[in-house]
Parts: sequence; C-alpha cells; structure tokens
Amino acid sequence: MSKTGYVRLSVSAALMILGGMACSKAPRTSSAGAIAPEHMPRIGTVDDRFQSYNIEMVEVTGGRFWKPYKDVDALLKAQASAKASGSNQPAGMSPDLYQYRPPIDLSKERLRKLAAALGPAYVRVSGTWANTTYFQNSDKPAPKSPPKGFNGVLTRQQWKGVVDFAHAVDAKIVTSFATSPGTRNAAGVWTPDQARQFLSYTKSIGGSIAAAEFMNEPNFAAMGGAPKGYNAADYGRDTAVFRRFIKETAPEVVFLGPGSVGEGISLAPPSMNELKTEDLLKATGPVFDAFSYHSYGAVSKRCAAMGASAITTPGAALSEEWLSRVDRIEAFYAGLRDQFDPGKPLWITETAQAACGGDSWASTFLDSFRYLDQLGSMSKRGVQVNMHNTLASSDYGLLDENTFAPRPNYWAALLWRKLMGTTVLDPGASPAPSLRLYAHCLRGQPGGVVLLAINTDRSATRSLELATAADRYTLSAPSAQNLEDTHVQLNGTELKLGAGDAVPQLAGAPTQSGEITFAPATISFLAIPTANNASCR
Repeated sequence: MSKTGYVRLSVSAALMILGGMACSKAPRTSSAGAIAPEHMPRIGTVDDRFQSYNIEMVEVTGGRFWKPYKDVDALLKAQASAKASGSNQPAGMSPDLYQYRPPIDLSKERLRKLAAALGPAYVRVSGTWANTTYFQNSDKPAPKSPPKGFNGVLTRQQWKGVVDFAHAVDAKIVTSFATSPGTRNAAGVWTPDQARQFLSYTKSIGGSIAAAEFMNEPNFAAMGGAPKGYNAADYGRDTAVFRRFIKETAPEVVFLGPGSVGEGISLAPPSMNELKTEDLLKATGPVFDAFSYHSYGAVSKRCAAMGASAITTPGAALSEEWLSRVDRIEAFYAGLRDQFDPGKPLWITETAQAACGGDSWASTFLDSFRYLDQLGSMSKRGVQVNMHNTLASSDYGLLDENTFAPRPNYWAALLWRKLMGTTVLDPGASPAPSLRLYAHCLRGQPGGVVLLAINTDRSATRSLELATAADRYTLSAPSAQNLEDTHVQLNGTELKLGAGDAVPQLAGAPTQSGEITFAPATISFLAIPTANNASCR
C-alpha cells in the first residue's frame, strides 16, 4: 500500500528522545503520519438531525431544577443527608440540591437565533420531571397545586411556546409522557387520557411529535415518580398499552425506547433500586421503532452521595479512560438492542458531561473535548441521533441560562453543524493515541471531506502529513495553561456574537498540503473540499 493510502504511526529516534522530555516547558512534537482523504472508505451514515438537544420539561413549566454551584461544602452536606421530598423534583433526592427556576422564555430572539444556527435538529422536551407533569387542557392559568398524582403542570400556553419555538428554529419535537399515579386506573394500569389530550392539542396548533419515549428513564422508575413497587412486569404491561395507543392515534410518531440510563459503567449505587434494562426488555418484547438510551459518564458533584466511583475530575477530562466511557455505554446498550430489538437504529436521547446538571467545568472549553469526541465516536459506531442536555439550562447547557450567551460547547456544536455531513468515513489509524481522528463527508460539498483531529495531550504537539490543501478551524483556550475557560478561540481569535447577536461565519484558515501540526490540548477541523472522495459525491 502506498504512503498516502492510510494513516500510520512513524516512530523515530527523535520522537523517542522527546518522549523522555515530558518535564520540558516547550511542547513536544510527534512525527507525522500520512493521510489521504480521497481514499477514506464510507462506514455509515447518521440522521441529518444527528446533533440535537434537550429542553427539560421543568424548564418549560418552571420548577425546581439543579441548584447552581455557590456553596459546595453546603451542597455536599445536603447530599450526605438526602431525604425524599414531595415537591416537584425526583423522589429520593435532597431538596437542597434544587432551586426554583421560572419558565424559560422560548420566544427570546437571541435564543431562537442561536438555536436556529444549529438546525435542523431535534428538540427533546422530557426529563425526569415529565413523568409527573399534568397537561392542563384549557386556557386557564395553572393551579397553585397540581392535581392528585402529579407534581407539576404544563399549560397550553407553555406547550404552544415549545411548538412555536420548534417551527422557528427548524427543530422536530421529541418527548415522553406522564406516567405517575395520576395517569392510572384503579388497577394501577397506565391510561392514555392525558396523552390523548396532549397529542390532540399539539395537532390543533399546527405542531407534531416526531418521536417519543413512553417514560423517561424507566430503569429508575421509583425516582421518576412511578407508583410504589413498580417493576419490569408493570412496565411491560404499560408499554403494550402505550404502543397500541400511539400506533392508532399518531402512527407517524417514532416509538423510542426504553430510554434507560446508568448501565455499562458504574454510575448508581444499589440503594437506588435500579431496575435492569434487560428485565424491562424481556417484559416488553421487540416493540420499539428505534432503541434509545441516555449516556452519562459520571454524575456531578451535586450527586456525590452516589459514591466516589460515580464522579469525575477536571484532571481526568482528557484521559482515554474518561473519553472511552461513552463507548462502553454504547456497547452495553447496543448489545441489548441486538438481543431484543435487532436491526433497530440507536438514539441517544439525553447526554452531557455529567448527570445532575453537570460539573462546574461543563461550561468551559475543557468539556468541548468530550463533546466533540463523543459526536465523532458515536457517529462512527452507528448511533443515529445524539441529544445534548441541555440547550440553555444548568452548567451543562450549550448556552448560559441567564443570558443565553454561547458557551464553548455551543461553538463546538456550530462547527460540527457547519462542516460534518451525514456520511461517516474511516480516517484510518491515528499516529498517536492522544490524537483522536474522525472523518465525515464535508457538508454541502460533493466529493469533499472533513477531518476532525482532537489532540488530548496537554504537553505534546501532534502532526499529520496531508497531501491536499485544506481550510483549518482550530479551537483552543485563550491560555494553554487554563482549559477551564468559558471563552474559546477559533484560529487564535476569540469567538463571540456580532452586532445584533449575529452568529459569525466561522471562516477557516487556508492551509497548504504537507505536515500539519496540532498544538497541545486543541481541537481542529480540516475541511478538504477538493478531496474528490467517491463516497462523498
């Protein structure tokens, strides 16, 4: 095979010498591999709305969501004495972990403009709070207290705001339904009355539901507000009722499920009474149109009571172990898909840096490595949709919840949307484990290729030999010594909105063929419009 036919590692004596100089202040440089974008084979495709996002139901209704980081010591103390509460929050969690937030204003011009720039996308309005939310099918104001068997109220006006938002930003709605005791008959069986009213109203205002899960995270049914003692058999029975209802009432809706979370890695302690997804699937049989799951590699410090193994640190953010957790989670759920729903597409309907609102550094450039590496890895592994949690709430939001100002992950998302097409390519082997490579066909450019190169080494420069000229887009922190910065640079210039909140064009830097270097802890897209790759025509 010729030198340009694949990417390969070339270890030289100079590299071996430099490898022993890790304490040097000057960045180390690896020797270059050679890459030929014209020969990258096609390995799959993803949904055109692959990169999508969540707006939690509790954001829409208003309610108690994850408390901002202000007093970590007090927060940890609250976690240690967590007690159940009857307020609008997941059962079994300390009320001190939450803080009331008013309903999000989805009509805000800045929010719509920035969301539209990520379109087309799916917007998922769900979350644990959706399991216990009552839909008030009238134009009256929400009552001071929700009806018996529910913990929150969604008004017509609030839901119309979601539908209007989706139309304005080219987003298709994904949701789930209330499943709490208030939705059930005397025998405890789920009934579709609330769901029928919800779907009917959505249609009456010109909206539609593209896809839906029956229940949010059914393997944590107790925490999600299900009746006491709810088990896999109950879920199987209710899912059968729901499937009949949705196929008769709205057959165009993609039935997603099961939407479980926390398996494949050690995330939750046994005391949380988790149901096994395998048992849920045994009870349902092959009923889903697409197999959904949630992917969190850790829980934030807010939920440190789950145990030390469930949390992570900024120091681990660029490690292979941390970045590979998403692969281990996917392998677990893909295995269950293959066993119980073979051939069905995989959707990640909720994911972020960490569950429980994200760690404080989820809003910094440091998390952009995980964000983009996950998109690259999951598209390569065949996942069709990846929905980030959230668009604009808590520390893991793409936008600041108070100002809607873009965070680093928003800029990362914008570059992905601008450059990465739906055809996934195999870039070949990387010249170094810390240089993580992904490739897609270049969006909107027949024959074009885009290479995503993520250098996770904090001290070593990596390099590749590229036989074709490219437009380069490199994301970096303003200071290489501070990756936990809420600002990010593109090719050395800070990214920010223009006058009137105009979204910048994100121009690439023309780069000649030859050796291309990647500075430590940087993320680069190389757009190659003249690659002439047959798989991209």
